[in-house]
Amino acid sequence: MRRIDAEQGRLDVLVNDIWGGERLAQWNTPVWEHDLDRGLRMLRLAIETHLITSHFALALLVRRPGGLVVEMTDATLEYNAGHYRLSAFYDLAKTSVIRLAFAQGAELAPHGCTAVALTPGWMRSEMMLDNYGSPKPPGVTRPAETRTSSHRVVEQIVQSGRRPATRRARPSRRQRPGCGPGARGAGLATLYSDV
Repeated sequence: MRRIDAEQGRLDVLVNDIWGGERLAQWNTPVWEHDLDRGLRMLRLAIETHLITSHFALALLVRRPGGLVVEMTDATLEYNAGHYRLSAFYDLAKTSVIRLAFAQGAELAPHGCTAVALTPGWMRSEMMLDNYGSPKPPGVTRPAETRTSSHRVVEQIVQSGRRPATRRARPSRRQRPGCGPGARGAGLATLYSDV
């Protein structure tokens, strides 16, 4: 952050996408049987890292109105509200990031800035395809069929980056201060209004 401050004097967009806890979850294992060290490590990777980044970055972001914080997670607010995520630790990790965006939005609003939780949908990564037994034919760009119909909602990962950048850069759009709910990339339009 010191380098950004020295070179730019401000921060316009923060994309908080730190994770790395995929291999720590013990699926379908109740909290009292789940390895405690692995579960707590997962929470630190999901929440603590985002809070540390925001602690240092948001002081630069609030220097000018229009700043945008994008908290990356998986699944939308609506999906998470009605679905247990197969591990208490994983469930809490993923839903907490949405709540963090909400809290940051409340704190950023007086400065004319916004926070949103964004999910890229079910990513077509090698890890996801392996987890759900999907084939990985070379050169195929459409979503692979999976065993679970809800995993057919796939958004290109690149779209998750393009949408916030495009919305933020358009001078014909004005960002609404505050917070947007956890949404897929396509849902980001609700944060903006025509000027």
